[in-house]
Amino acid sequence: MANGVVYLVGAGPGAPDLLTLRALRIIETADVLVYDRLVSEPILALAPTGIPRLDVGKQPKCHPVPQDEINQLLVRLAARYARVVRLKGGDPLLFGRGGEEAAHLTQAGIACEIVPGVTAAQGAAAASGIPLTQRGCASSLRFLTGHGRNDSDLDFDWPGLADPRTTLVVYMGLANIAFISEQLLAQGRCPSTPVAAINNATMASQRRLIARLDNIVEMAQAARFEGPVLFIIGEVAGLSLGSVSTQIENVRTVRHAI
Repeated sequence: MANGVVYLVGAGPGAPDLLTLRALRIIETADVLVYDRLVSEPILALAPTGIPRLDVGKQPKCHPVPQDEINQLLVRLAARYARVVRLKGGDPLLFGRGGEEAAHLTQAGIACEIVPGVTAAQGAAAASGIPLTQRGCASSLRFLTGHGRNDSDLDFDWPGLADPRTTLVVYMGLANIAFISEQLLAQGRCPSTPVAAINNATMASQRRLIARLDNIVEMAQAARFEGPVLFIIGEVAGLSLGSVSTQIENVRTVRHAI
């Protein structure tokens, strides 16, 4: 039997109607599903009933299935199934380790197809009415991971990140937001810089907090977020260009502090 094809599919930021049509077609015809922690239940429900579903999700400082084992698992599954769907939150090539998996599959002689998805930064910003760039306000944009490989320390270009005209989007940053804010403040980023913390972006359970760079740690801790949190740091976080249906209860109080 010839090896099957592994599809590295971006599931988007959470809401099922933000899937691409291509992603939906592939999920609906999967023979086996390998998924991450941040893939929402409504999206998992789109896969055919009765197929094997393997949860290989990771949490901060908790990796039940190490990446090397996931790589090997995909190779083994491709030897048994024609259509292996590796489902990842957001986009598979943006902090999703999709590149590592694609490289391993290619080395093993397994056909691999990458299906892009709406990344969390785009979904969270749109759901919160926040532009990631804005003429006269933010002319550049940088995406950052909130944790290092194997939970190592973050080693970034902190002076460059302190540029007031640059919007920073921090993925998976709740555990390290104190360190990140300290580094930015130490490099001269203004203490009053607005910061948006968006929890469960695009989902019915979305909550949003807008604070300042010098008090985001305190406010995020008080919010007791459950689920993924994405941070948008920069002047654009103080803008809101559309209606936001679900916000954290004390958002007005925090806004007043900016």
